[in-house]
Order: sequence, then C-alpha cells, then structure tokens
Amino acid sequence: MDQPAIPRDAGALRPLDLDAARALAPGDGPYGIVDIGSNSVRLVVYERLGRAPLPRFNEKSLCRLGEGLALTGAIHPDNFRRTVEAVRRFRAIADAMGVTRLDATATEAMRRATNGPDLQRAITAESGLAIRILSGAEEARHAALGVISGFFRPVGLVGDMGGGSLEVAEALDDRVGERWVSLPLGALPVEALLEKGPEAAKRAVDALLAEGLPPALTRPVFYPVGGGWRAIAKAHMASVGAPVPVVHGYTVDTAAIRAFAKSLWRPARPGTAAPGVPARRARTLPAAALVLDRTLKRLAPEKVVFSSLGLREGWLYAQLPEAERYRDPLVEGAALIGLPAARVPRFAAALVPWTAALFPGESAAETRLRVAACAVSDMGWRDHPDLRAAEMFRRLLQFPFIGIEHPERAFVAAAIHARYNGKADDPALLPAVDLLSRATRRRALILGRALTLAYRLSAGVPEVLEGSRLTVGTDRVTLEVGRLARVPDSEVVAERLAALATAVGVKRYEVVEV
Repeated sequence: MDQPAIPRDAGALRPLDLDAARALAPGDGPYGIVDIGSNSVRLVVYERLGRAPLPRFNEKSLCRLGEGLALTGAIHPDNFRRTVEAVRRFRAIADAMGVTRLDATATEAMRRATNGPDLQRAITAESGLAIRILSGAEEARHAALGVISGFFRPVGLVGDMGGGSLEVAEALDDRVGERWVSLPLGALPVEALLEKGPEAAKRAVDALLAEGLPPALTRPVFYPVGGGWRAIAKAHMASVGAPVPVVHGYTVDTAAIRAFAKSLWRPARPGTAAPGVPARRARTLPAAALVLDRTLKRLAPEKVVFSSLGLREGWLYAQLPEAERYRDPLVEGAALIGLPAARVPRFAAALVPWTAALFPGESAAETRLRVAACAVSDMGWRDHPDLRAAEMFRRLLQFPFIGIEHPERAFVAAAIHARYNGKADDPALLPAVDLLSRATRRRALILGRALTLAYRLSAGVPEVLEGSRLTVGTDRVTLEVGRLARVPDSEVVAERLAALATAVGVKRYEVVEV
C-alpha cells in the first residue's frame, strides 16, 4: 500500500476533532489477525479496524516453528502439527466472536523452511485462512509502520526481534525509510548460539551485525519491538521502580539499558530470574538481551524508546485509508474510550475551544494533550466522589493509549485528577507526577480546574458552555456568561472559578454577564 503523501512539517494540521458520532459509531465489527511467527502463533482481535486499535482478545501458542530450522532446514513435525491446530482453534474463536475480517501473516520460519509451503497449504485446508508469507522487506516495513502508528511523528530506527530474525528499518515521521536489513538473529537461533557459551555467542552476533548493519544506518532514537524486548523493558521497570509501569513509550538512556541487558545475558549468578519476567519468556530472555546489547553497541543511539506496537499493528495500519492513517493516535484513542463513557458525549468537543483561551501560544504537541484530556474528562462520573481523583489518575496512567510517552501520560492523568478536585499535594500522584516539570505540572492543574468549572457551570450542556468565555488577565480570571449561562448567585461556580484563579496564580476573579 502506498505511503501517505503528507507534508513533513504538518504536525499542527492533524485532525484533532472530537466527533461523538464517529466515536459512538459501531464500525464494521471486530477485526482480527493471526500472526504465525518463528516462536509463537498469536491471535489478536481488535475492537475495530481503525487508527487506535483496542485489543479485545489476545492469545498465543508457543509452536516454536523455527526450532532446529538452521540444522534441518525444515519445520519439525510436532511443531508443524501444533501450528495447524493452533490456527484452527484461533479461527473458531474469531468466528465465535463475530470477527468480520481475519487476516493471517507468517514470517521467517515459514519463509525459510523447505516444508513452509506444505504448512501453508495445511493451515488453509484446516482453517480456510489464506496465509500471507511476508518477505524480509515486508516484515521490516510493517514493523516500522507499527512504530509509526504508535507514536507521535517518530523519527528513529526500529528493531524488531522475533523468534527467527531481526529486522531493522527507519521510521521517518509518517513513512518508512528506504534502508532496511533482515538478519538471522531471532531468539531461537541466538538461543542455539548461547549453548556454546556467552562469549562465543557475543562474537557470532557481533560478526553478523558488522556484516549486516551498514555504519551509516544510525539515528538518535532506537525503537525496540518484539516480545523478548518488551520482557526486558518490564524487567528493567521492575528493577528501577519505574513510576509508570507501561512498556509502550518507556524511554531509557542507552547506556543504562545496555548495562541491564548485559546482566541478563551474562549474569553474575546464572539461573537467577529477572524481576517482572513471565515464566514463558525466561528461556529466550538471555538471547533477546544479548541481541539488544550488541545492536545498541553497533548503532549507538542516544536513547531507547520501547514500543508495544509492531508488525501486527503495522499490518493493520497499512490497511487504513490515507485520511484515517493521518489522524492523531492519542486523540483518536481518547475519543473512542472517553466519549462513549461520558454523560453527554458531545460535550467534550465544546471543551476544546473553551479551554484554549487558557494557553495562548501552545504548541501542537501541547494541544493534542489538552484535547485528549477533554475527551476523557467525564469518564469517572460513575465513581464515588471521594475516589474519583485518585482512581482516574491511576487508570489513565496505565490506559492502553498510543501516540504517547510516559511524561505525557502523567500530564493527562494529572489534569483529570485536578478535574475531579484532587489536591496538588495528593500522595496518589507520586511518583509519576515527578516526571513533569514544575511548569507542566502547573499547566495540568490549570486545565483540570478549568474542566471542573466547565462542568459545574454548564451541567454538561454544550450550548450553555458555548454561551460563556474564559479570559485570563495579568491580575484576574474573568468568566463571561451569556443568557443561557447566567449564574450570578451560584456559590459553587464561584468556588470553582476561585480554584482556577488560584491555579493560574492570580487573586481576583469575577463573573461578568454579557
């Protein structure tokens, strides 16, 4: 599918509208993909085929298609059988869930195995699914598209380590770069190398990287993709007590993650389990750590940003129309989650221009966070009033948002905490709020207090809010109200306006009828 022809400097032009009808539309039904990898076969069913895919079901079967492939050239009969059975079961599950479209892709193992075509035919015969065996170029491209779909205009190198191979490609804003490589450095072949000893395996991996990765293929940011590397991210977050326990967008200095990876593939005490690593990942973790360490040494990026989205999401993204691909992933996801949960779904759209007056000159990156906060601003209305602030902060901090990194998660969560009258010194904010600068934390507080005022003033009625306007001066905050919004005697509105003035840093506030 062609890449979108988008201006490279058009970040501010991305659609940021909160369309309640769009968010509430049922869509075309659930979309599913079966991913036949070299180590596992996985079914993921998404709520819909769209810009912000929300998984409804996710299950994998460890079929280890690539096990022993380097020695025999063929998939072992037991693994062959398990794969056919797994896909047949996944097809039955997808049918039972009412999936309206089910795609199936396969990668390195089926691509290389002499009996790969036999397996392809057997799967189709048993399940009725047509299997698309991706080339190395397609695998690299779709992994990069997964990162492009999951971040806000990413620029960097994407490394996707699967069971059979390692693909490296360039993510350049909204397109995939021309340069890519595919190397036989998946978890299973590297696991076999480690049987000869860590140092021998390191030398073999370094030789393959030196031969396959051109010196000019380098970028300041490296995006690791794949289950093994996600496991490393989880283990590192557990070891350092990361304030946001979410893999997607987890950013680490290269030197720090390399040192941690070394401790996994060359441990001081062999057999010691890494914290936070599922048992099913323990076997291949040293191989994943070795390849991550040596790849980072070779490419020398400044920082590492882990991605939960990869080939599957890149495949999904490539199926979308150009206009859909160009929508902001964070705002789209926040609308799909937040608007259906609100008392008045169309009220969020009225909040966007109303709160804009608070932040003249805000950047495009700041605007998208404010719009996302408006989208999820009424999600906690069913919770007990005493729990809303802390509960919404905790939930939003770990929501399955994409197009967002950890400090941005903390901003949106802190703004909604303030919207539900949470105190600025609430211990529930710690330690995540420490990811924000003092100025950004204050901005979240101002936005949250303004949202509280908007709901109290208008009772969630868009027409009432649209009949009012906020003005922030050097010494006061003024709320101008028209006929529909006249509340001259409302003590509650005055209290909310006073709280906003305090957050802004002025002492005076007033309600003016116009």
